Amino acid sequence: MSGSAFAFGGHDFRIVGKTALYWPSRNALIVADLHLEKASWFAARGQMLPPYDSYATLSKVAALVADTGAGELWCLGDNFHDSAGVERMTEPARMLLATLTAQVDWHWIIGNHDPALPDNVGGRVHEEEECDGLILRHQAERGEGRAELSGHYHPKVRVSARGRSVSRPCFAMSANRLILPSFGAFTGGLDVGHQEVQAALGGKGEALIESGGKLLRFPV
Repeated sequence: MSGSAFAFGGHDFRIVGKTALYWPSRNALIVADLHLEKASWFAARGQMLPPYDSYATLSKVAALVADTGAGELWCLGDNFHDSAGVERMTEPARMLLATLTAQVDWHWIIGNHDPALPDNVGGRVHEEEECDGLILRHQAERGEGRAELSGHYHPKVRVSARGRSVSRPCFAMSANRLILPSFGAFTGGLDVGHQEVQAALGGKGEALIESGGKLLRFPV
């Protein structure tokens, strides 16, 4: 299994697949902001996008489950682009999700986009959860003193290499906050230097990206 290792909140983690975390002590994968069925949500409003985003995103999840051998998976909110998204899934995407939720101990943390996931989504649904001393929720809670993992902001960082400037999804980390990038196929991002991300970090932080099996850190 490839990936870049780092420590947060007294636990070791590894960045896998550029935008996911592997938690060795729990044999768990953590992802954020899948935004499944975003394309069908826009299509219903007249903006036609290819209807393959859910299957593409879930295929990435399946590949990471196979690569890591994870037995547990946590999705940190905005799992679907809206709470009714599960009803719009194509049959291949629906079958793949059913396979995954039967294969691993799957946990959904609800987000602002999907506050009312239906019972037939598979897995278990939580508002937030505490695992081994870490808080898992969708959006960083200002004033939280405990170590916290969250999503919501889709952080990105701009880096320069070989005379080019490119924007890359990143993990935004401070002393007790770790904000995951978006994992979804059709999702944008917010620069890690944006005031909203800065406020969510609650203090001096850094952006982490994995490149070529190495962990790169950039001050925020």
